[in-house]
Amino acid sequence: MSAPQADPSPTAAAEEAPTAPSPRVLRTAAATMGLVWRASAPLTVALGALSLASALLPVGIAWAGKEIVDAVMAPSRDAALRWVLVELALVAGQAVATRGIQLVYAVLGARLGIEVNVLIMQKALSLELSRFEDAEFYDRLTRAKREAATRPLQLVANLFAFVQSLVTLAGCLALLVQYSAWTALALFVATIPATITEIKYASMTYGLRNSQSPGARRLAYYEHVVTQDEHAKEVRLFGLGPLLLGRYRREAEGFYRQERNLATKHAAAGEGVALVGTATFYGAYAFMAIATALGRLTLGTMTMYVVAFRQGQQAFQAVLGSIGLVLEHHLYMSNLFEFLAIAPRAALRLAPPRVRPAAGSPPPRGIQFVDVGFRYPSNGKWALRHVDLTLEAGDSLALVGENGAGKSTLVKLLTRLYEPTEGRILLDGRDLSSWDEEALRRRFGIVLQDFNRYQLTLRDNVALGCVEHRDDELRLRRALDRSGAGALAASLEGGLDAQLGHWFEDGTELSGGQWQRLAIARAFVREDADIVILDEPTAALDAKAEHAVFERFLELSRGRTTIVISHRFATARMANRIVVLEQGHILEKGSHAELVRRGGAYSKMFTLQAEGYR
Repeated sequence: MSAPQADPSPTAAAEEAPTAPSPRVLRTAAATMGLVWRASAPLTVALGALSLASALLPVGIAWAGKEIVDAVMAPSRDAALRWVLVELALVAGQAVATRGIQLVYAVLGARLGIEVNVLIMQKALSLELSRFEDAEFYDRLTRAKREAATRPLQLVANLFAFVQSLVTLAGCLALLVQYSAWTALALFVATIPATITEIKYASMTYGLRNSQSPGARRLAYYEHVVTQDEHAKEVRLFGLGPLLLGRYRREAEGFYRQERNLATKHAAAGEGVALVGTATFYGAYAFMAIATALGRLTLGTMTMYVVAFRQGQQAFQAVLGSIGLVLEHHLYMSNLFEFLAIAPRAALRLAPPRVRPAAGSPPPRGIQFVDVGFRYPSNGKWALRHVDLTLEAGDSLALVGENGAGKSTLVKLLTRLYEPTEGRILLDGRDLSSWDEEALRRRFGIVLQDFNRYQLTLRDNVALGCVEHRDDELRLRRALDRSGAGALAASLEGGLDAQLGHWFEDGTELSGGQWQRLAIARAFVREDADIVILDEPTAALDAKAEHAVFERFLELSRGRTTIVISHRFATARMANRIVVLEQGHILEKGSHAELVRRGGAYSKMFTLQAEGYR
């Protein structure tokens, strides 16, 4: 695997990036200020007040310095002492303001980090499942998360620093213009090259990091595989460590070379323009020193002008630098706001067919798929097409078919984890899109094929199926008993409050079958759910154990609508109806006896599997 080459996009980003505040930059700044204000309005006000004080105090210190020198040259002991005390008070005030700003940044930054991460998680929760199966979406998520907790505060800090430096600059200019207008002009001219350089390299850095997003996710994945328990066995058994470490090192070294080259160019250019500013300062310093030697200026006035010129030069460079930093932060923050602006339910929706119940008839109870199709936005491939299926309330349905036939996709459409691309899905006569999502999902008790193993307590592993009943121990134990995991709670020290997994202290790791029984318990704890779905949740159980689980499942689910996905036909035949899917289409449907009698695809698969068990 070759090291990544420098992407031309950093240069392109630098050329396309704005070089002055634009309406879009101002909107980003306003939105960011809104984030900070919501995080803590009092701290935001305190930051503004302290920044204003820090802006005015340097001008006062420069003036006090002039008065001290003039009092010494006069000589006047009382005046010198008085102005020393004034300068002491101003310097102390500046120190307090600086410390105060640092404190506010620390506290506000912590608060803001929480707020921004909550916003990102809320947006992620609002998006449909298909988004999380799209690599481009993950790149956008990576860019939004990267530095999102710190960039908002940095942007606001630079906005305040801009105002602070502007106030300081105005005060210094007011002092300098009294002596010579050309010194004020020199102050402006000398700092422009440095500002242009900073803006250019800030844009190039942003472009480089954006171009690295896919590679950064690969690096994170290599690290995850090498360091997490779920992959540890295969990594060692197959000797994958050297391969993964080699890939990580090569790609990371490529990123390092890109960043090193850009940082070196930035440093060289920055040093060159810094010399221009230094030369300008000492040119003005020499002119003022000669004027003082010739008696045109007092020593105190020269001291004040030198301090004012230096502070003014720094303030002006800070003003222009703040503009550059605001532009840089805008680029990063635009990633966050673009992610937060992603519209949910963005999949292409074709015109659905109309379904009209007969006049005067009550709405049917049950589930109805009407010419339903779904394709993934990322590749346009149809996972399901022209699916028509009706399931009466209380029926039991088994979905069978090869991997990739669309079984799990059908379940995800029914539970609105996906939205259909075409067609309609009705529940009790109502289109799923008209249901409140929370009310809809309360109707389902579901165990997915790729169920989660929560590194939490036993109580949580069951109660997460119905969190409002977390403290209802009788309900939790009923769910455990129904799933066949009742003995587990009795065997664990701590009972329902025993820590599971090995991520945290005193945790107990379970077998694959035990984790699956807990996943089934999460479905059974939803006692009010009238639709129960098992999507191959018993793959870690042997055929006999699976058969026992499904027998118990169907017995306990009487009166409910049940949907079962299984590769084992001994399990599927227990359902009243069976649907065979092939490449996203319904191939056959009927009872087990009917499908075997027809001698079609189901009958052949059933015969092959039955012979395999002998």
